Amino acid sequence: MRVIAAYLRNLTLARGILWCYLIWYLVMAGFHFDPSPQLWLTAVGLSLVVGVALVLSVTAARAAQRLDRWQLLRLFLVPFCVSSFSALVKGQGFVLIFSPKPLETGLALALCAVFGALSVLVRRHA
Repeated sequence: MRVIAAYLRNLTLARGILWCYLIWYLVMAGFHFDPSPQLWLTAVGLSLVVGVALVLSVTAARAAQRLDRWQLLRLFLVPFCVSSFSALVKGQGFVLIFSPKPLETGLALALCAVFGALSVLVRRHA
């Protein structure tokens, strides 16, 4: 528990937003899950192709710093989430990333708010 509290205490706004992106993805993927291997293999394939391109783009500069394992993971995870999200919600009536079902959107928003509030609470009580 201390490790989680320490992580939340040092969490930057940018990383907090990335966590909310992941929360949003997990909620929507949970509601619209499709067990089709083709969907997930396509998402993995796109993740590999785009992830390698992203790694090359951020490490191509001469003064580029070495990526840590979490940065590297995100460079592959983001394309995976984007491609699978698009496939999962296709034809479901989404407007941008918002589900037409208020329960789904409300749950994702509520979980992001709880995460944000928890982060602020831990930071204030440090």
